Amino acid sequence: MKTILASTALKGETLVHRLHQHALERPEQTAFTFLRYGETGNDKLSYGELDRRSRAIGAHLLRQGANGKPVLLLFPSGLEYIAAYLGCLYAGALAIPAYVPHSVRDWPRIRAIATDAQADFALITTADLTKASRWITQASDLGRLTWITTDSLTADEAEPWQNSTIGELAFLQYTSGSTTAPKGVMVSHGNLMHNLSMIYAYWQVAETPNPIYVSWLPFFHDMGLIMSILFPLYGGFPGYLMAPTDFLQRPLRWLQAISDYRGTLTSAPNFAYEYCLQRISAQDLPKLDLSCWEGAVNAAETVRSDTIERFTRFFATCGFPQNGFRPSYGLAEATLVVTSTYKKDPPCCIKTVSMQRLEENVLEIASESEQAIKTIVGCGRPAGKQHIVIVDPETLQRCESTHVGEIWISGPSVAQGYWRRPQETAEFFQAYLATGEGPFLRTGDLGAIWEDNLFITGRKKDLIILDGRNLYPQDIELTVEQAHPAIRSGCCAAFAFEQGGEERLIILAEIDHRYRPPTVVVSLSLEGDSVAKKTSDLAEFSQVNMQEIVKHVRRDVSEHHGVRAHQVLLLKIGGVLKTSSGKVQRQACSQAFLQGTLKTWQS
Repeated sequence: MKTILASTALKGETLVHRLHQHALERPEQTAFTFLRYGETGNDKLSYGELDRRSRAIGAHLLRQGANGKPVLLLFPSGLEYIAAYLGCLYAGALAIPAYVPHSVRDWPRIRAIATDAQADFALITTADLTKASRWITQASDLGRLTWITTDSLTADEAEPWQNSTIGELAFLQYTSGSTTAPKGVMVSHGNLMHNLSMIYAYWQVAETPNPIYVSWLPFFHDMGLIMSILFPLYGGFPGYLMAPTDFLQRPLRWLQAISDYRGTLTSAPNFAYEYCLQRISAQDLPKLDLSCWEGAVNAAETVRSDTIERFTRFFATCGFPQNGFRPSYGLAEATLVVTSTYKKDPPCCIKTVSMQRLEENVLEIASESEQAIKTIVGCGRPAGKQHIVIVDPETLQRCESTHVGEIWISGPSVAQGYWRRPQETAEFFQAYLATGEGPFLRTGDLGAIWEDNLFITGRKKDLIILDGRNLYPQDIELTVEQAHPAIRSGCCAAFAFEQGGEERLIILAEIDHRYRPPTVVVSLSLEGDSVAKKTSDLAEFSQVNMQEIVKHVRRDVSEHHGVRAHQVLLLKIGGVLKTSSGKVQRQACSQAFLQGTLKTWQS
């Protein structure tokens, strides 16, 4: 199989050039396969078909006057999404990756994006437009858009590609809004091609005989769009894709696809690997051959060493390699990847550090006698003229090695700023050190560089300061998750608020209503005969159960972190507010707590 070497990329080359070249050289070769479960047959697109389909959509957009205009992409995961995005590139339109709303709760975010971007067009399928029409007609801001159903266009409408139509920007990536309202990150073609060349180098694709990418990530998310679609297209190797819901319903499908189609590369947040451990049994392992799997990116949320170690150990019998994980760090404002480990690097760099020293903003190996410890995972190093510095956010001075500060970035992958937000663009994209060196992108993330590895410690805005100590909410949340089996994994939030001049710790935890306490066997004596009777606790949680869970949470938080939880609220499923990509919105949770709008178990 032929792959295009990153080093051969011409100055000014874009993904449109890559697709066009693939279509000319190997039009019949399959570019993407979308796996269907519970339906008849998988969907496939060759490079030639993808090129014609994309050019047809692009030609229609040009006739509609969409060149240079923002265009919403409102599709479920599927091949139509890929063609629509590339059609925007062919037309020089400004693609805005989004998703088709499934309920009335999804529309506020879509409307906020459409308003902020001042979008003129929306691409959608005929079936989804029919379903959404009742919401569109009720909203004047959506009704003014020009709605285009891409599946009604035929490949016959494709026109010869004109290089002059390509615009400066490759797309607008709207942030997930974990701490603020969503903002459109302006990603240029130059940003995108540089970031893809970095990924190509990290994975050392040129040295892989038959690279194959397998993914379930949603396309509207930056990691899903770039890693699942644009990276295989950039490298000229096949991509096997599936819907996120198919993975969530049965995570074995993801690993089975890697096994069946000999996938070598994939990416996912930490929770996905943890989810596989929870939902895939030892009886499923003989079905899997993961010896083909050369690299698994772990990024987009806190990378947990425990997950890496247990996943590697559990799936070793299926051939998963000891150094298979690629811990990485990135964000939309830097296109995607900022740092990562390389394919041939040793196994993950994992350090056990002193919690006391971490609270003092220093990474230091914990002594054998210390009990307050934390295990952290290195997320690699930058590549391709990308640079990071660790900065004291108060003094704007560089931090010494192993000292925690804010992560600042410079380099060709740093995006152009926020769409139509000059003040915030200046604040975050044009930062300068006290020495005058810059400009840098201020990430708002905290971390330190240690032994040529970037270690992430948390978000600056989420940091909890109690009694002069710096506490990271994700550490407290992990303790809460493990305090009781009824608490849902990844569904906790910890934050502080000031009351009466005192900072107070608040903990939110979702409860799985399906949880049942273990069955208890009680021996009874009946007329001299010993009778074993099975009894279980109440079918539903009682107030006593709730009090017991809260007791466990308070005890464990106190023991592990030396702080008192002022209030512990147990929530119904969905009670912890999250972004569209699944990140906990701690700031929003704090506001909902103060406003009394949380969905508590008692409400």
